[in-house]
Amino acid sequence: MYAPERHQQILETARAQGRVDVAGLAKELAVTPETVRRDLTALERRGVLRRVHGGAIPVERLGIEPGVADRESHASGQKERIARAALDELPDGGSVILDAGTTTVRLAELLPMDRELTVVTHSIPVASILVSRPNISLHLLGGVVRGRTLAAVGDWTKAQIADVFADVAFMGTNGISVERGLTTPDLAEATVKRALIDAARRTVVLADHSKFGREDFARVAPLSDVDTVITDVELDVELAEDIENAGPRMVIV
Repeated sequence: MYAPERHQQILETARAQGRVDVAGLAKELAVTPETVRRDLTALERRGVLRRVHGGAIPVERLGIEPGVADRESHASGQKERIARAALDELPDGGSVILDAGTTTVRLAELLPMDRELTVVTHSIPVASILVSRPNISLHLLGGVVRGRTLAAVGDWTKAQIADVFADVAFMGTNGISVERGLTTPDLAEATVKRALIDAARRTVVLADHSKFGREDFARVAPLSDVDTVITDVELDVELAEDIENAGPRMVIV
């Protein structure tokens, strides 16, 4: 197994189990503890793991927000299924909001070519995908661009959102729980997300199973503001029921 393959497996294990230890990884990967320690150091430099005594924990457990490049490969299969399921929530024509996030980027890539749509976004990756589509009327919101999410935030962004009212807002989230609703690590991003939700008739949240039960620093919106949540089959059944009992319709793919 090459180093990049080990790194990916270590990261997936850490995210699934909440932490990893050097001895367990060495046995699982059939390498020396020294190799595992070098791998953990490399992953810490990437900003996706934090070294602790005897092992490491994913930064998500610390409320640290990974960058876009590191989030793109996480749960890629689940995100693809979620984005495809989100196509069923599109209006026949009209307007949609696409929030920043790796799953909303997948949705942007999958938007149909045979349907006229107005798309509002504050995400540079989303805009770059849609800018050349002849059937898309693209509105890119300006503001201060956050390096971690490549999304515009701030008062200028929020002021522009106040001028629109879309049919559906497709939202990403860092955390989702019954008690706290939707949360994200950054206050400025939370403010923009809240404004995007307020600027749409319906809100559809796209979130893979790893986001559930997580509560980040900045509150975005309660679950009562969400119409539909689309997630993957790896979500715990009881947790899915708890979310649905709090208001949103659950779509599990």
